[in-house]
Amino acid sequence: MEVKRRIGRIDCIEIEAKSVLNRVRGMPFDWSINPYRGCYHQCVFCYARRTHTFLEKSGIGDWGSLLYAKVNAPAVLRRELASPRWRGAHVAIGTATDPYQPLEGHYKITRRVLAELARARTEAHLITRSPLVVRDRDVLQELSRAAGVSVCISLPTLDADLARKIEPTVAPPRQRLRAVRMLADAGIRVGVAIAPILPHLTDDEIGLREVFAAASAAGAYMAWHTVLNLNEVARESYFGFLRAEFPSLVAAHEVYYRRKYAPKALVEDIGARVARARRGNTLRPRETIAAQPQRVQLKLF
Repeated sequence: MEVKRRIGRIDCIEIEAKSVLNRVRGMPFDWSINPYRGCYHQCVFCYARRTHTFLEKSGIGDWGSLLYAKVNAPAVLRRELASPRWRGAHVAIGTATDPYQPLEGHYKITRRVLAELARARTEAHLITRSPLVVRDRDVLQELSRAAGVSVCISLPTLDADLARKIEPTVAPPRQRLRAVRMLADAGIRVGVAIAPILPHLTDDEIGLREVFAAASAAGAYMAWHTVLNLNEVARESYFGFLRAEFPSLVAAHEVYYRRKYAPKALVEDIGARVARARRGNTLRPRETIAAQPQRVQLKLF
């Protein structure tokens, strides 16, 4: 059964999921959880826009305005984690939609999912662009003690004007850095994702060095990067953005993105710049909450 609600400027369809844990192949993690479908952030480069087409919706026009909330996700997850078939594994949260987009302020599904993971002592990694994650410091601390958790906040640039163009509804970079600092101060392992790096927009060495320096000062324990890739829907979105905002870059990108991924030479060139930008910006983890070993009950005969 689906229930459609109007929340602010968003049409939200409340759905009941049959399963919440998704098996993943070919990634650094084996399982993922996405409490929502679609994303209000409307990042122009987002690869996940394609998932809206699976529902016969537009990954361009509907992506940020027609969203789905899996209202029963915490209850379903509790059953899945209690199943004898669940052997325990690292779970990634937010791989296809931001788990802390504005809808989370209303539904609190991500918060309740984290509580279920802590209850089942299941380690997790969470990625978001939103400072709303600091609301759940208490639950993240609980999960840190129960099994371990890490949070990664996406921060591709410190240029607030550029950030507003490529991530139209995301909080400014300085607010995200404040969230990194607050999580680190709370003893939670927190890193930064310089992702995706956009050719000729966020790939200059000086800008990258500034991001690494700011991440280090905020208490990030790590930082990683990816270079822009474009599936068919993301390509339509990104090239529309370039034509409107940076038309001089269209020709170069048509050469770079004849396929989904950028040419190896470009990726290696950007990687070299990233490596140089990291120099002198050591990311040292602050003291974080250590996972407590699970108690084992002994049977007496």
